[in-house]
Amino acid sequence: MKILGIESSCDETAASVVVDGRTVLSNEISTQIPIHTLYGGVVPEIASRKHVERITQVVDLALKKAETTADELDAVAVTYGPGLVGPLLVGVSFAKAFAYAKNKPLIGIN
Repeated sequence: MKILGIESSCDETAASVVVDGRTVLSNEISTQIPIHTLYGGVVPEIASRKHVERITQVVDLALKKAETTADELDAVAVTYGPGLVGPLLVGVSFAKAFAYAKNKPLIGIN
């Protein structure tokens, strides 16, 4: 079973492709640490906007590095909590749309 995992609960946008729950084919992370450092901590609105800007590129890169197409995936998993509401909504919305468009099951992960 090959699963695309998406994580966006706080200030990093991440996507991985994993086979059988054990073999990691790719793990891509886009960090927001430099921008939040300017404010002394995570600013939820900025985090949400940065996730919107980066999520498509992070997922595309994870699929590319895994040498996998969306059609080869068996499911899409996404973090739905705990975390910041805005960033979680970005990840869940993207994952729902991606899974729906590719006709793949969606698995919510807490």
